[in-house]
Amino acid sequence: MTPPGGLQAPPGGDAALRARAARVIPAGMWGHLDARRLPAGYPQFFSRAQGGHIWDADGRRYVDLMCSWGPIVLGHHDPVVDAAVAAQSALGDCLNGPAPVMVELCEALVDRVAHAGWAMLQKNGSDATTACVTIARAATGRNTVLIARGSYHGALPWCTPVPVGTTEADRANQLRFDYNDVASLEAAVTAAGHDLAAIIVTGFRHDNVVDQEMPSLAFAQAARRLCDRAGAALIIDDVRAGFRLHRGCSWELLGVDPDLSAWSKAIANGHPLAAVLGRDSFRSAAAKVFVTGSFWCGAVPMAAAVATLGEMDRIGLPERLAELGGYLRAGMARLAQRYAVGLRQSGPMSMPLWLFEDDADFARGSAFCRAALAAGAYLHPKHNMFLNAAHTRADMDAVLAAAEAGFQAIIAA
Repeated sequence: MTPPGGLQAPPGGDAALRARAARVIPAGMWGHLDARRLPAGYPQFFSRAQGGHIWDADGRRYVDLMCSWGPIVLGHHDPVVDAAVAAQSALGDCLNGPAPVMVELCEALVDRVAHAGWAMLQKNGSDATTACVTIARAATGRNTVLIARGSYHGALPWCTPVPVGTTEADRANQLRFDYNDVASLEAAVTAAGHDLAAIIVTGFRHDNVVDQEMPSLAFAQAARRLCDRAGAALIIDDVRAGFRLHRGCSWELLGVDPDLSAWSKAIANGHPLAAVLGRDSFRSAAAKVFVTGSFWCGAVPMAAAVATLGEMDRIGLPERLAELGGYLRAGMARLAQRYAVGLRQSGPMSMPLWLFEDDADFARGSAFCRAALAAGAYLHPKHNMFLNAAHTRADMDAVLAAAEAGFQAIIAA
């Protein structure tokens, strides 16, 4: 069915595009954007987006609760960001070196994040996390990095969750601990001994297919204390959560500052950009390592980021998203109670994850999401979702109406 507000199907819809893609793209699509990872019926290709909505290649409109897997934080085609993009694009984007806007953006990032004495810019979250680890090793002269089991830090060989095509050597000098488990972290630090270069940890636990967890104060303080004792770097991977939970680093909510932090997703409202921020004590190491890319000085995404940061502050982004997310969470709880379906809601209000009880094979979640999709809401059965500032209470009501269709599908199964 076509939800209200749908468009007429354009020539070359989703099925035709998939067939064409299969001839020229391995498996038709790669990575997490492969729609075959989602329940049957999800579209692969999209034609446009606006505000809190997205249209697929067949013209169907959805309330968008994936927000391009996180980068859209103000809303698709935010007018202030679009104006900044147009103005910078008229001047230039990919030049022989950076445009003045790079300095403006780095100043803005350093001014707003408590631990930051300097900033470096990249393109993807994987670039930023890798740069953090590289800088930590350069600063300490050590090798071992501690990583939480199940945590996602990108898709490069050292951190990809699907190690096909990588080698054991790609993951050398790594030890694991359990997120929010102080004893496990202490044991990993002991095992690393005098070779500990860094502990890298996500802003909150957002592993796929498990309940999300906010970091406990005891865990955050232990990570800081252990790094200080060992002379190692504490790295916060804020690629996913950055600026959605707090105006600065997510762990500022706990009063704990890292030495290095990695950012991407929301900082430029959909334009390709990432950043590493660091303490002054790591400035010399950051200046010595060689990290670069042909497009890392692109001026248009930087202009988008400056505008995005300004709009975040103007509207009070974390508070706005938390209010919308709280409204949605309360509505979902009422529906779950009405239909007597066990629902676990976890994660920050602005980044909800919905998992169902007695659903080890995700059959319930898949049925729920298929029905919600048909009713006009683009949800995910296993991954945390995202709200953006263009969403309204009316959009949340539309999601709840679609969710009711999802609960009915579970009951009918």
